Amino acid sequence: MARPLVFLDVDGPLIPFGRSDGQYPVFTDTDLGNPLLSRIDPALGPRLLALGCDLVWATTWLDEANECVAPLLGLPPLPVLDFPDDDAVGGLHWKTRRIVEYAAGRPFVWIDDETTAADRSWVASHHPGPALLHPVQASTGLTFDDVATIAAWLGVA
Repeated sequence: MARPLVFLDVDGPLIPFGRSDGQYPVFTDTDLGNPLLSRIDPALGPRLLALGCDLVWATTWLDEANECVAPLLGLPPLPVLDFPDDDAVGGLHWKTRRIVEYAAGRPFVWIDDETTAADRSWVASHHPGPALLHPVQASTGLTFDDVATIAAWLGVA
């Protein structure tokens, strides 16, 4: 049986942004040419790996996620979900259809800060397996509590 998938967005979940006070946690002085990378919490990497899932980048960072983000999290290079050049249709996020297509019936978790009820409804009616669209607050990013919620959903908590 195939392991569940975890689709990871970068901007918002792994790199928090949007706080009204402009204050963000700084976890590392590594910026690799992008000072926003200092907002990535390296402790999230081992927690994501402990989920026992196949991790997949679902981000506009594309291959740069493996070059810049994965090393900061201690992750190996991950598959990168490519996205066609079409816009959101019918209120769906532009990633939704491609994620369901890639999952091909496998259980999955989608970690993103932009999913909506329309995405959840569409996934429920078009994906034959279990799916959790886990919303993350862009202002705080993915937290240990978020990972614990995902682990409980996966049954690995």
